[in-house]
Amino acid sequence: MTEKKAVPKVTKITTQKREGRYNVFLDDQYAFPISEDVMIKYRIFKGMEIDKQLQEEILAADDVSKAYSRALAFLSGHLRTEKEIQQKLREKEIPEPTIEATLKKLRELNLVDDLQYAQSYVRTMARTSDKGPIVITRNLRTKGILENDIEQALLEYPADDQVANGIEIGEKLSHHYRRDPVSKMKQKVRQGLMTKGFTGDVITQILEQMEFEIDPDLEDEKLKSEFEKVWNRNRRYAFSQRKMRTKRTLYGKGFQSDAINRLIDEQEDLK
Repeated sequence: MTEKKAVPKVTKITTQKREGRYNVFLDDQYAFPISEDVMIKYRIFKGMEIDKQLQEEILAADDVSKAYSRALAFLSGHLRTEKEIQQKLREKEIPEPTIEATLKKLRELNLVDDLQYAQSYVRTMARTSDKGPIVITRNLRTKGILENDIEQALLEYPADDQVANGIEIGEKLSHHYRRDPVSKMKQKVRQGLMTKGFTGDVITQILEQMEFEIDPDLEDEKLKSEFEKVWNRNRRYAFSQRKMRTKRTLYGKGFQSDAINRLIDEQEDLK
């Protein structure tokens, strides 16, 4: 009759230099390290029998405990998405099952919540940045936030707030393009707002509420300055072609055709 092999027993538990970590000895031989929370969970004590299956379970739990500690350090002082935590743990070459178990634990303790993260992110971006909902949505997708959570989070940035922010941004853009004709300025402000992630409907409301005051003297000054540059640039062409090219260029820059024709007529009088 084959003699049944004895199950190893815990003969010693010693503390490591790292706080909250211990070394477990089975039958007077070093067996494995363990964290304090896992030791408490499995009620490990001197004289306890630990077979191979239980030891594997304890080691798996300890892997989760170590990954959990790393995740907590990463979370310290900052909200993080599940994807960000997952990527951080992967950088530490932690196995996928351990990562998933760690994320499950974080969810259960409400230490990670993608919806809460997305809502906080939207509020912060609305308050401190010049980005509209399209760019915000793109950023949240990059961070691994699901579409339903993004849609709900964007409720934190209502259309009225978007318009108010957009007007402020639009005024800064219009000041930057103040040397352009008003029509061209509006076009560039619209393009700028689109680039920053505002939707077409919101941009229309923004432009309707902005004041693009036309200063006839300034408009005339802008046109004369541009006309001189374009007219001189086209001096190598015959007069009729020179007129056509100059008109096309200035019209493309947003100047009014009547004002352009007036300057062309002045050049004809000088012939």
